[in-house]
Amino acid sequence: MNSRLDQVLDAAYVTFTKHGVRRTTMEDIARAAGMSRAAVYQYVRNKDDAFLRLAERLHGQALAQAERAAVAEGTAHERIRGILGAKLDLFQKVVEDSPHASELIDTTDRLCGPTVQQFTKDLHDLLTEAFATAGTTTVTPTQAADIAIALVLGLELTPDGAALLRPATEALIVGLTERDTP
Repeated sequence: MNSRLDQVLDAAYVTFTKHGVRRTTMEDIARAAGMSRAAVYQYVRNKDDAFLRLAERLHGQALAQAERAAVAEGTAHERIRGILGAKLDLFQKVVEDSPHASELIDTTDRLCGPTVQQFTKDLHDLLTEAFATAGTTTVTPTQAADIAIALVLGLELTPDGAALLRPATEALIVGLTERDTP
């Protein structure tokens, strides 16, 4: 990616987390980037474009993390936990930085909603494949992916969600993949 565009998007993140999207101006972004407004307009069309590109970058980075986890060495349990961890990490980073930053991960946002929805679909596809490889016993791999995403959405709302990721995913995976012995 263009380093100047990265500079603009980094500045946009700082200003969006500080002021919220509505109250941020292009002048704020330019000031935070150490650039003139005219220079910023060379990289983004307007504030909405900066917001959308920033959301795409954040979700792209999280998806790359999930894709690495999906093919990593280790057990199916570890791969599934890694995929879910990528989503939880994104949520925690954004929300810890600012209550305004949650706009960047809102599935209903008019600008980034489609990006967030595509990210969730891509995670779902990775999880479906991981569960298919692990061999689900009580539900289909697609249903297992639905359950896993619901689990991580719940963990996002839990104050110590990161600490609960390992035991929660372990219980989920064992419950969905291990066969009963007679």
